[in-house]
Amino acid sequence: MGPIASVFGYIMDFLFRITSSMGIMNIGLCIILFTIITKLLLFPLTIKQQESSKLMSLMNPEIKAVQNRYKGKTDQASMAKQQVEMQAVYEKYGSNPMAGCLPMAIQLPIIFALYRVIYNIPAYVPSVRVFFDNVANPLMGQPDYINKISELASGVGMAVDKVDYTVANKVVDMLYKLTPAGWDTLESLFPQISSTIAENASKIEQMNYFFGINLATPPFTGFNHITIAWIIPILAGLTQWISTKLISNLQQVDQDAPGASMMNSMMITMPLMSVFFCFSFASGIGLYWVAQSVFTIIQQVGINSYLNKVNIDDLVQKNIEKTNKKRAKKGLPPTKVGNVDEMLKKI
Repeated sequence: MGPIASVFGYIMDFLFRITSSMGIMNIGLCIILFTIITKLLLFPLTIKQQESSKLMSLMNPEIKAVQNRYKGKTDQASMAKQQVEMQAVYEKYGSNPMAGCLPMAIQLPIIFALYRVIYNIPAYVPSVRVFFDNVANPLMGQPDYINKISELASGVGMAVDKVDYTVANKVVDMLYKLTPAGWDTLESLFPQISSTIAENASKIEQMNYFFGINLATPPFTGFNHITIAWIIPILAGLTQWISTKLISNLQQVDQDAPGASMMNSMMITMPLMSVFFCFSFASGIGLYWVAQSVFTIIQQVGINSYLNKVNIDDLVQKNIEKTNKKRAKKGLPPTKVGNVDEMLKKI
């Protein structure tokens, strides 16, 4: 994920430079623009996954019928026949059991890399990092630096014994977590460079704050400290529920079909997980989560409209043509739509 995260870091840096040149030096805005760009890049995979899901909703009754026919039969011959019949159903629709999983398998490393970038912006975005370096470099040369910076790090909940604060990267990581009160404390601890700290802290605050929310710190700091940042996990859960609902409406899953219970549980667990994670992680992660959910909702409305107008026979035929091209390359004969009966005769 390191190389992917580095590429995304350059994209974020480009966006930051563009918005800064327009007089808007804000990480929150860059995260939103970044989210839109990555969602657009992943759009072809999203369409493919949704097409597979729509086909799956049509295939489920036939798959269920096959499963019921061999329910309770565990002998090798019956299991082999079930496998052949299941394959026949997939071939009938020109689909593949892994078709819906592949796009997600591709997207997961990308999503993890995105989180890695957003969780530690200065490490991947040079245009942001420079303001932290402006403080970190002179800071490390101050008298009694280690004792004072360890005291500050402990105050913001960062490790002291296990972190080498003579390394610039570690210092920058710590500075990224500071609140305005933390920056004030830093100035008081190092009065010799207080003007340098104040100047860069002002710019960092401008970058890090989005509608009064510090994107570098988590929203939850105790039940007795409710802040405006709590709106991020609440919106994350709400938008996640809406986007999941839209996807389930497209699939029109039979409640007795395989995977229906999992889909129903996801309708509840996914939004709750969003709320939990966004309370625990830096608010920048939560902002990304909300932005991608909102964009997913907009995107899903368009996809639902498109797929509801798609002729299923045309979609199946398109899949069959793709399958036959792959079979031809392997020297295999073409498959045909509706070949279930022919395959069953071979059993």
